Amino acid sequence: MCQWKLYVLLAAGFVLSAQPLLSQQTDREIDSLPSTDTISSLLRYIPSFTADKVQSGSDFLIAAMVVSGNKKTRSTIVLREVPFKSGMSFSLSQLIDLFKQGEQQLMNTALFHSARIYASKFEGNCLEITVEVVERWYLFPFPFFDLVDRNINQWLIDQKASLQRVNYGLKLLYNNATGHNDKLRLWLINGYTRELSISYEKPYFDRKMQWGFRLAARTGKGREINYNTVEDKQVFLRTPDFIRSFASIGGELTYRKKLFARHNFGIFYFREKVEDTVLRANPDYFRVPGRINQFPELYYQFTYAKMDYIPYPREGFGARVRFSKLGITPSFNLWQLHWQMMKIWPVGLKNIVTLESYAGVKLPFSQPYVNRRFLGYEEIFMRGFEYNVVDGVAGGYLRSSFARELFRINIPLPGFIAKRASVTTVPFRIFGKLYSNAGYVHSPEPGFNFLQNKFLHAAGFGIDILSLYDLTIRIEYSFNNFGQNGLFLHRTSSF
Repeated sequence: MCQWKLYVLLAAGFVLSAQPLLSQQTDREIDSLPSTDTISSLLRYIPSFTADKVQSGSDFLIAAMVVSGNKKTRSTIVLREVPFKSGMSFSLSQLIDLFKQGEQQLMNTALFHSARIYASKFEGNCLEITVEVVERWYLFPFPFFDLVDRNINQWLIDQKASLQRVNYGLKLLYNNATGHNDKLRLWLINGYTRELSISYEKPYFDRKMQWGFRLAARTGKGREINYNTVEDKQVFLRTPDFIRSFASIGGELTYRKKLFARHNFGIFYFREKVEDTVLRANPDYFRVPGRINQFPELYYQFTYAKMDYIPYPREGFGARVRFSKLGITPSFNLWQLHWQMMKIWPVGLKNIVTLESYAGVKLPFSQPYVNRRFLGYEEIFMRGFEYNVVDGVAGGYLRSSFARELFRINIPLPGFIAKRASVTTVPFRIFGKLYSNAGYVHSPEPGFNFLQNKFLHAAGFGIDILSLYDLTIRIEYSFNNFGQNGLFLHRTSSF
C-alpha cells in the first residue's frame, strides 16, 4: 500500500551515490581531530620554499622519502597511505593537495595520534619528503563489562539497569600487533552469556600490498534468547539453564588496489541450537526441522571512503554495498543486498552539513523470524526510534544533519602518562547539531507490530563530543511522528 515510499527512499540512495566526490582536506591536530582552519601558507609543507628557488610553472621532483616517528609501524605501512612515490613529479598545487591527502589517509588508519608530511629538503626542483608520525598505544588488555541489551537506553529504561543483563570477562585488543597494521582480537566472556572468540586481520600479505585477509572463530551459549518481536520491541525468553548455543568460523579476503576503495570476499559457517521451549514459543523462529540450524554465508562487500576524518567527517563521501547469500536449503534461503552512503559538506569554517542513506532488501520476502531483523539492530537504526526495532524484508532511511563546532578544550595529562601515551593533553571538541531522519520498512508479516509499512520520521537536537582514540559520543533528544520523545546516548562512528 505504501510501497511507493520505499521506492522513493531507494531512489534517493542511488541519487546520493552519484554526487561528485570532494577531496579538499583540512589541517590535522593531535589524535585525528581535523582542524577547521584553512591552510593558506606553503611554508607548512615546504618550509624552505621561496619563489626565486624554482622556475615559474615547473614541476617538483620527489627525489627521496623518509619516515620518522614510527617506533613499531613498518615504514612500508606508512608509505602505503601516501598517494605518491619517489621519482614522481608534480606541480606546486598538486603537491600541496597530495600532502594533505596523505595526512588524511594516515590519520584514517587509526594508527597515529598525529601525522605530518612536508619537504624536509629543497634543492632546485628536487624535494626530500619526510613523513612524520606520532604512534598511538596499541595493546589494550582490560576487564570487559558489557550490556546484553541493544543500547544503554533500553537497559536503563526497559530493563531497569538490571545487573543480571550484563557480561563480564577479559577483552584483548591488539592493534598493529606486528607493525603491519594487523589486528588481533580475543574475547573471554562470562556472566549472562559465555563466549570465546578470536580473530586476526592482516591488511596486506603480498608484495604489492593489495591483498589481505581476516580469520575469525566464535563459540558460546546464553541463558536468554530474543525469540520474537511484539509491539515493535524485542521479546526475550529466559531460563535458569542455557537455552541457546552458537558457533561460527570463517574468513575473508580483502583487495585494496589504491587508497579509497576496498573489496571484501567472505565465507563463514554458522551453527545455532535452541531448546524446544524456544520453538514452542515461536514456531517461526527457524523454519527448519529440529532444534539445530546450520548454514554457510557467502558475501561480497565494496567500501569506498574518501573523507577527511572517518569517525566524524567534515568533508567527503563514503559508500558501502554488501551482497550476501545465507543458506542453501529451501527452508533456509536468503539473498540480501544492503547499501549505505554518506555525503558531507563543510559550510564555512565551523559548520557541517551531512546527508546519509541506508537501504536494503531480503529475498524471498517470506523469511523466518531470525532473518527479518531490519532497523534497530547494531548500527542500523533511526534516530528517535531507539526504543524500538522494526522487522521487515525491505526498506531504508534518509538522514540529514547540520552541526556547528561550539568550542574545544585541551586537558593536560600528568607527565608520566603523557610520556607513555606520546601526547601531552586530552583534546575535546564539542559540536551542537540539529537533525532529521525519515524511513520506511516493508513487512508482509507484521504480526503484533505497528511500525512496519508506515512512514517513520523523527527530528531533534544534540551534542557530539570528539576526543582521543576516535572517541565519538552523541547525546541526542529526539521527537518522532508517533508522539514519542526521549534522550538518547550513542557511542558511534559516522561511517
